[in-house]
Amino acid sequence: MDTVSLILVIIGALNWGLAGFAKFDLVAWLFGGQSATVSRIVYALVGLAGLWCITLLFRRHRLEMD
Repeated sequence: MDTVSLILVIIGALNWGLAGFAKFDLVAWLFGGQSATVSRIVYALVGLAGLWCITLLFRRHRLEMD
């Protein structure tokens, strides 16, 4: 789960980087626009992966303290 989440977060970060630097939304371009069902699913999965990755911070901190 951690690896899949990190991959999705990287995809989201690259997409945001492209949006910021080149005004290009790769996910929307690949899947038919921002409101396309598949695009919305990808955006939702990236968001959930970001939430999951927050737990990585706390797990790492907890391991260092033990």
